[in-house]
Amino acid sequence: MNARATKIVKEIKVDINKCTGCRACEMACSAFHAKPKYSSINPARSRIRVVTDELNDEYVPIRAGDYTPSECNGRHIYTINGKQYSECSFCGASCPSRDYFIEPDSGLPLKCDMCESVPALPEPMCVKVCGAEALTYVEREVERDEKPQEKRGQIEVGLESLINQYGVDAVMDSLSRMSKP
Repeated sequence: MNARATKIVKEIKVDINKCTGCRACEMACSAFHAKPKYSSINPARSRIRVVTDELNDEYVPIRAGDYTPSECNGRHIYTINGKQYSECSFCGASCPSRDYFIEPDSGLPLKCDMCESVPALPEPMCVKVCGAEALTYVEREVERDEKPQEKRGQIEVGLESLINQYGVDAVMDSLSRMSKP
């Protein structure tokens, strides 16, 4: 019998029909990731954002995904349950066409880390505070790839993009200012 290697995939599922646009998820996320933890609330530092269009009753929570150096070409419109959503409504990428998921002080891209901490939380903070139950946390087991792919770390990708945009001297100056108490 050949046993296959598996891994646990953590996901936050979104029910767009339940989201009320209260933005409690944004507040909880920014408080959890504040330095020191829970010392401030700043939704601009949140790794989840609620894309809102009140006129069309559109509220879509999206989580910060990978950084992309250029914006996409797609501007498709999707109709779900009679409501129209732009492609950007579902995109978690940190891209040049909008300021979502960019850390306001450093300009570094943010990415959802599922509120990883020690000790581990039973579920991410955004799910915990969602009174409308629009966000649910699930873990599922999937087969691992036979060949592990080499993946660059988030810090390397973020620093490289900042250096490409602002130059190494500007990035070093910002880092030295941020590291001073």
